[in-house]
Amino acid sequence: MSHLLGIDIGTSGTKTLICTDAGKVLATATADHPISSPKPGWSEQNPEDWWKAACTATRAVMKKARLKPADVGAVGLSGQMHGSVFLGDGVKPLRPAILWNDQRTGEQCREIEAKAGGREALIELVANPALTGFTAPKILWVRRHEPRVYERTRHILLPKDYIRLRMTGEYATEVSDASGTLLLDVANRAWSSRLLSLLEIERSMLPEVHESP
Repeated sequence: MSHLLGIDIGTSGTKTLICTDAGKVLATATADHPISSPKPGWSEQNPEDWWKAACTATRAVMKKARLKPADVGAVGLSGQMHGSVFLGDGVKPLRPAILWNDQRTGEQCREIEAKAGGREALIELVANPALTGFTAPKILWVRRHEPRVYERTRHILLPKDYIRLRMTGEYATEVSDASGTLLLDVANRAWSSRLLSLLEIERSMLPEVHESP
């Protein structure tokens, strides 16, 4: 019998689950990770804490289910949306991840709407208005306030996609998470070349977008 492993990178902790290919849940486990708020309205986490929690919770759930790694036929990932992980040439983050509930980017949201030609024009491009939790305004904030970090940035990933990178070496995301970045042309299910150009964000920084199985 093939078994499936699910890993969910939540805000306060990472949860794992083992089920059969028929959907019967055999075991679950959770490992916590802390949230940092260095300034009012800021919310950050160390992506390394997600990885450690994922490893801890995975070992725990495998032990509970009495399974070996070879017994797992597939791994599914889910997690908190909108967070921004800035990476250089390796897998070590250049700064803490800025989370979905961080509120520092009001000015950048207004900038994005202005460059797009207004709120309605932005919605036409990416099917969303500019909100502080989204990824795009965080990118602009880092570029303005932490230029040395931005200059060293080669890849920007969402939380669960950072775990995928650590597991597989692949820089990738899928449509549902990408739609919450404020950079995806949702109708065409691809990064918006128009908005990337307006915001001067390099396409090479973003992962490949795939459909979920």
